[in-house]
Amino acid sequence: MISVFDDGPPPPCPAPFNLAAHVLGRSAALGSRTALEVLGPGGEVFSHARLLRAVQGTGGGLAAAGVAPGDIVLLRLGNTVDFPIAYLGAIALGAVPVPTSSQLTEREVATIIAELGPRLILHDAGVACPDHPGRTGLATLRAMRDAEPLPFHMGDPDRLGYIVYTSGTSGRPRAVAHAHRAILARAMMHEGWYGLRPDDRLLHAGAFNWTYTLGAGLMDPWSVGATALIPAPGTDPGDIPALLRDHGATIFAAVPGVYRKLLNSGADMRLPALRHGLSAGEKLSPALAEAWQAATGTPLYEAYGMSECSTFISASPVSPATGGALGRPQTGRRVAILGEDGPVPRGHDGVIAVSRRDPGLMLGYLGQPEETAARFRGEWFVTGDQGRMEADGQIQYLGRADDMMNAGGYRVSPLEVEAALSGFPGITQIGVTEIEVKADVRIICAFYTGPGPVDHAELARFAQSRLARYKQPKDYVYLPDLPTGANGKLLRRALKPPAGRPAP
Repeated sequence: MISVFDDGPPPPCPAPFNLAAHVLGRSAALGSRTALEVLGPGGEVFSHARLLRAVQGTGGGLAAAGVAPGDIVLLRLGNTVDFPIAYLGAIALGAVPVPTSSQLTEREVATIIAELGPRLILHDAGVACPDHPGRTGLATLRAMRDAEPLPFHMGDPDRLGYIVYTSGTSGRPRAVAHAHRAILARAMMHEGWYGLRPDDRLLHAGAFNWTYTLGAGLMDPWSVGATALIPAPGTDPGDIPALLRDHGATIFAAVPGVYRKLLNSGADMRLPALRHGLSAGEKLSPALAEAWQAATGTPLYEAYGMSECSTFISASPVSPATGGALGRPQTGRRVAILGEDGPVPRGHDGVIAVSRRDPGLMLGYLGQPEETAARFRGEWFVTGDQGRMEADGQIQYLGRADDMMNAGGYRVSPLEVEAALSGFPGITQIGVTEIEVKADVRIICAFYTGPGPVDHAELARFAQSRLARYKQPKDYVYLPDLPTGANGKLLRRALKPPAGRPAP
């Protein structure tokens, strides 16, 4: 049997269509039922009706500010509810929002602005952003919620809906273009990963301005009429178990590192309302899953996806993973493990690929048709990650086929980090990779050569001025030479600290 898993066709997409209208399709009927609670000091509560009004008002306010369907709206916002309201408000209007990490530096944002030419930049003064004639502050954005509500702009479900950025293997961040219909791919996760129900209270540990939170923590609960719970900015991880318990969370979503912090916090882990947790963003170790189960009595269900395609392989309450596998492709997905000549037999290693038919698959890399074409092999979008499909369809994750790193759930190109640091005085060559500093804990580490060691504190400050925090190395190691292959190419996977050097 070959390594192709086809569990039925994806859900049909109605036309005309609007992503925000789909997410908020139940809001009017649900009225005063709670859609969102921000937990902690200064927290807010939004009913479904208030959320719908805020989104449509923001759409109307953006239109009054001169934004038209198809215009690009860059989001430079912090960890506040303004982020999802602005995102959905832009989509309601038919504009194209670009959510970006608040950790990006002004230099990184300037590159995005030059590439996209946004009509408007919605800006929190505490977030780095260069001057721009369309820069609009928080006070103006918040006032838009009370503007004349704008009807949802309906249209072709395959039209451009939003753009997200991901690190490219070339070292240049890539603009990943997605269609409005991508939201329908998320519906396949509701049973295939979450076990999501309208009466659920889903607490996501991430910030509002992270795409993992935006999808799993907000839009998915709202689309079924459930309640989203988000900790207030600055919440200590050790306080999250109490929030889960006190607010009756039934599902918890986080990256593996957060689960590890909670278990190490010494907090009371008795969570009577919790059914299970969700893990994504980086590989979940079996040891961590077992420790969580032992501490809480609830399982963790892992999922695999990427910026180019929504999560499409996962474990779930109705289909738990076995033997350390990721899980199975969700119903409606078509997934394969490819070798050089196509799908390999089950039980053999290859690269994980997903069919072009998947509604969650990107439209392409904006302005980069050659890079887009390079990611396809006939029917298949090739992820670049290695896997193995077992006889029962479960998929084992075997690691990345390229040198891409994973920093707290963000994919980071070593080339991007190397390019940013290569201009530091005293460095002649630099190589960046992940290293494991203790069980289940990996960090980005920069190895460099030169006449001698440089001041690592100065080098860290240099990195801070040029890279988002999650892209910055956590350690720096001087080596007389960097490992290379026969052709002189840097062997990143051979990079490791000298024997006996203490972990950072």
